[in-house]
Amino acid sequence: MSSRSSLRPVALAASTLATAVLLSGCSIPANVFSGDAERNEKGAVTADSKIDIFELKVGDCKLADDASSTELSDTNVVPCDDPHDEEIFYEFDLPEGEFPAADVVEKTVWETCDPQFEAFVGLSEADSTLTYAYFSPTKDGWEQLDDRTIQCVLFSEEGTPLEGSAKGTKI
Repeated sequence: MSSRSSLRPVALAASTLATAVLLSGCSIPANVFSGDAERNEKGAVTADSKIDIFELKVGDCKLADDASSTELSDTNVVPCDDPHDEEIFYEFDLPEGEFPAADVVEKTVWETCDPQFEAFVGLSEADSTLTYAYFSPTKDGWEQLDDRTIQCVLFSEEGTPLEGSAKGTKI
């Protein structure tokens, strides 16, 4: 099985504190993956598409995945000018080795994504109306597909749809 999991913070009323719910994916044979979206010459999504979770790229805007689902093998992307729930703002790879413990991944994510969030949005997460979560490899993806990629995903704490990229918005 190959898959990606995501840790999605849920905004608490009148607070910037977030809790997390783990979503994980389960693999399906490569020949039934959704593939990639239509993209322009700069790589931006040009049409609403259901894509393979491994096709997500920095700058992609997407609709929220079903929070009740424990499997995530594909996701819905849209052009960033269209209303969307999330935007991939940074990605990095974890180092080779054994599959890391969840607390190690989480610590690495916060240490890496926090400064990238501020660089992308133009404000620290503490000062922003946006927050972030992340997609991470599952153990099966780590072992069978050599998946090491973490993707940092921003969204509105209030749950309101975003329009346009959040890059440089200082919101």
